[in-house]
Amino acid sequence: MTYDIALGAMNFGTVQDERRSFEILDHFVDAGGTWIDTANCYAFWEHPSGFGGQSEALLGRWLARRPGVRDRIRISTKVGCEPTVAGRFPESAEGLSAAVIKSGIEGSLRRLGTDHVELYWAHKEDRRTPLEETVGAFDELVSAGLVGALGCSNFAVWQVERARQLAHAAGRTGFTAVQQHLTYLQPRPGTRPSVVHRFGAVSDEVVDYLECHPEMTLWAYTPLLAGRYTRSDRPLPAEYDHPGTQRRLAVLDEIAAETGTTRNHVVLAWLTGGHPAAIPIVGVSTIEQLGQAMAGVALVLGAEQRERLDAAA
Repeated sequence: MTYDIALGAMNFGTVQDERRSFEILDHFVDAGGTWIDTANCYAFWEHPSGFGGQSEALLGRWLARRPGVRDRIRISTKVGCEPTVAGRFPESAEGLSAAVIKSGIEGSLRRLGTDHVELYWAHKEDRRTPLEETVGAFDELVSAGLVGALGCSNFAVWQVERARQLAHAAGRTGFTAVQQHLTYLQPRPGTRPSVVHRFGAVSDEVVDYLECHPEMTLWAYTPLLAGRYTRSDRPLPAEYDHPGTQRRLAVLDEIAAETGTTRNHVVLAWLTGGHPAAIPIVGVSTIEQLGQAMAGVALVLGAEQRERLDAAA
């Protein structure tokens, strides 16, 4: 069985030690998982040096320990957020210049111990660099066989479209995926989720754009709000403190009871079966959490259940 899910490797090599990270990776692949999502900057905020690369390096060690597994997985990594000065993020973020993109992929491939990645992301917008330069640099990586496909994360919709138009006009490979924050609960109107970058949340405008461009794939980060759907020790952020949250949680509980599952299962099923459908990026710290996440994306909601979820507001 294949799963429409990506294993988030952000904490591997820092918060998550090597033994447990390897165990989770082994279980994920052996259970049929394929996509692993990381970034060159993971996890600079958890490392004494103030710089990232630990997640990719751990994945490289795991791949070296599992001969043949590289052919069974697909790697998604990113460039653009690594600090250039320790302790000064976001003002020192590396950005998306041609030089940074070129050195970024070289460093990622070296740490991963591979000669290509299946998907390479612009991690967040960079208004210091012309989009033309960024688009051209990403295209060169595809032409060189270092990267299979391209995506952008935490971009405004106009930037996504402008970049794609520039690529099309120049006969270059453009972005075919977007990675934004998406979950079932909605923040209070006039606010944005505190867990995301600027332009990082999936808005109605993003949904409309993706529905008009079915060739684009949506990846959803922090889909389970870092455990806040089910963990009493992790209260929801203030932006979710409004009556709509209680109505949505009530429907989640109803459908979880009907399906014999949990809120997390239902949220993941809602994401993967929605319009547009999303690939949730799920970070886990135990094998049990991994099993729950994979069961969630395998859950199929009935049309009436999905209508109830969508109507709650």
